[in-house]
Amino acid sequence: MKAGRNGRKKDQSPSGPSSKARQKEAVKSPAMEISRGRLWLFRAIAMLVVPTLFIILLESGLRLTGYGFRPEAIIKGEVDGKRVCCDNSKFGWWFFPMNISRELSPFTFVEDKADNTYRIFILGASAAQGEPSPTFSFGRILKVMLREAYPEINFEVIVMAMAAVNSHVVLEIAEDCATHQPDMFVIYMGNNEVVGPYGPGTVFSSFSRSLFLIRAGIAFKGTRLGQLLTNLLGSIGADKERQQVWRGMEMSAHRQVPINDARLETVYGHFQRNLEDMIRVGHKAGAEVVLCTVASNLKDNPPFGSLHTADLSTTQIESWKAAYQEGVNHETAGVYAQAIDSYMAAAKVDDGYADLQYRLGRCHWIAGEYEKARNRYIRARETDTVRFRADSRINQAIRDVVRDNNTKGLYLVDAVKAFESNSPHGIPGSEFFLEHVHLNFSGNYLLAKTIFGQVEKILPDRLGDPRRVERPFLTEAECARFLAWTDWNQYRITDKVVNGFLKKPPFTHQLYHDERMTEMERNLAALRASLTPETLQEAVARYEWAIEQDNSDWMLRDRYGTLLLEDVEDHESALEQYRFVAEFLPHSHLGYFNVGAALFKLSDLKGGIEQLNKAIDIKPTYGYAHYLLALAYQKQDKVDQAIEHYSEAVRWQPELVLAYNNLVEIWMRRGELDKAIEICRQGLSVSTNSAILHCNLGVLLNKKNHRSEAIAEIRKAIEIDPNSARMRKILDAVLRGGR
Repeated sequence: MKAGRNGRKKDQSPSGPSSKARQKEAVKSPAMEISRGRLWLFRAIAMLVVPTLFIILLESGLRLTGYGFRPEAIIKGEVDGKRVCCDNSKFGWWFFPMNISRELSPFTFVEDKADNTYRIFILGASAAQGEPSPTFSFGRILKVMLREAYPEINFEVIVMAMAAVNSHVVLEIAEDCATHQPDMFVIYMGNNEVVGPYGPGTVFSSFSRSLFLIRAGIAFKGTRLGQLLTNLLGSIGADKERQQVWRGMEMSAHRQVPINDARLETVYGHFQRNLEDMIRVGHKAGAEVVLCTVASNLKDNPPFGSLHTADLSTTQIESWKAAYQEGVNHETAGVYAQAIDSYMAAAKVDDGYADLQYRLGRCHWIAGEYEKARNRYIRARETDTVRFRADSRINQAIRDVVRDNNTKGLYLVDAVKAFESNSPHGIPGSEFFLEHVHLNFSGNYLLAKTIFGQVEKILPDRLGDPRRVERPFLTEAECARFLAWTDWNQYRITDKVVNGFLKKPPFTHQLYHDERMTEMERNLAALRASLTPETLQEAVARYEWAIEQDNSDWMLRDRYGTLLLEDVEDHESALEQYRFVAEFLPHSHLGYFNVGAALFKLSDLKGGIEQLNKAIDIKPTYGYAHYLLALAYQKQDKVDQAIEHYSEAVRWQPELVLAYNNLVEIWMRRGELDKAIEICRQGLSVSTNSAILHCNLGVLLNKKNHRSEAIAEIRKAIEIDPNSARMRKILDAVLRGGR
């Protein structure tokens, strides 16, 4: 028995498997390993393929349901049964919040280019667009020059420029242009590399040192899924976003980037890479590429911002301030030689302060030391910490790209040299510029003329020298005539510059601002006084002649319509011009809006409402169109619809005081004083200096028995508008205890 119990073989001990079991295990092991491998493969597929399929399905679903916008600068359309290409008004949503998005100037061109057509795309930002009046951009002057010099050729000069953008955005525009049979790219850009999207001075997006990440982010935002996520993230602070107002340069006035900021090297590198890629894109499409250096106002535009060198001691700063103030005192007294000595003493302590360099430049200029003045003015631009002007490094990058890419089809137009050689003592100023970089008519003419000189050298290679008859080169006056440039245009542009630009930051932070404004206001008053009935009729005649020369020029007709509607007050004729624009640009809100405005002038509320609804269908973020529509509904006693559109007006254009005011009146009539007070406060949170809103808030508070607050608000209104007899009368009534 004992022997039987202990008679097992040693390898069959309870602690280990039998050989037979081990054999079975050995046989099963490879299959089990394969199964495990497949299991991990399936897991990997599940982790990668399934989410990818989900993303693809989600993206497809969003597209099918019409969500989002097409990330293309050029879209297809139809005019008079012809297939055309036109601007995409939603393109700017790719880079800016919807309510402050910038737009391309509207355009159309035939999709299938004819054999005798030469297609030129102008690429850049606001200076290339022609801000503040695209009607007189250098691109449009260039087209007139080419048309008159080569009458047998149909030149299409399409301005694909947009305010506030930089090379990151322009590259995307260039890639769209490349798919539409371009013959030439003309690139004039560089002012917004720091303050535009992805730059260190921007308010629109985060700065990044990685060009790959910037481009990946742009690509993702171009997808419908990317747009959905962007909107969802934005909705977290939706109320704040709705209050965001387009304030132009003021938005970046606090973003100072000194000359020694390491991020500038990244900016220059990105700019050069983007330029090189634009050249590649253009050449791949068979286009010649003309790169232009970028001119700026040196003499008559003081710096927007100044900072001291970071490592100065307190003693050094005090020494600098003393020398600087001494220089200011001498300059004010007109003793310029002594002012220069004092400023130079300050410069020995810290020469990186932009205002100091500008003051030195001005003193040297007055003293007749023009070369020294030029050097100081350039140094003032280079050290300007609010970088709205292309600096020397930007322009050198443009020259380097042309030099280093020594290939056929790439050309340099040195606009900087052209402006210097045509300016007094080689220092560009107000002779050619409206402010810092935007050109007046003479400046746009000079730039167009300079580019034309290069284009003429290129054309024989492409067209076989079509200039059969030698013609005199068009003068500035002749170009002005073809584009109907008049004193009326000069007045409107000056008014926009003075009231739309110079009275706001960062211009209000500049040296000599008060003196500059006094001069500009004087010029504006003289222009206003010159607009007599006779002068306006001369302007009408000029427009009639220009339209006869090119009756398909929608910009001429649009400007002519504005002249007729607002100043000549010939509303029927204005409507005729605006109807042409609406038919020529059926994809754009512009024509429908203006037709609607003209119909309102003719008391056709029904027709006006129909046209404004068309404009809003195309551009739902058009605040002023919502305002006019609400006003029309209010006149028809359709108060609920008026409230709806006034609310949309202030949603998309929060600074629109008139809309707030009309909403306040509606709620007051309905007896809902709390709601009216809420609207007043909402408007004042954006437009703090609105006298009418302060006054209305005071009236409402008085009705609610908040008398002391009411008096304070009405007094604030009178402080803002001291000449208002109505507000003083209201204050007297409140002080006497009336309601």
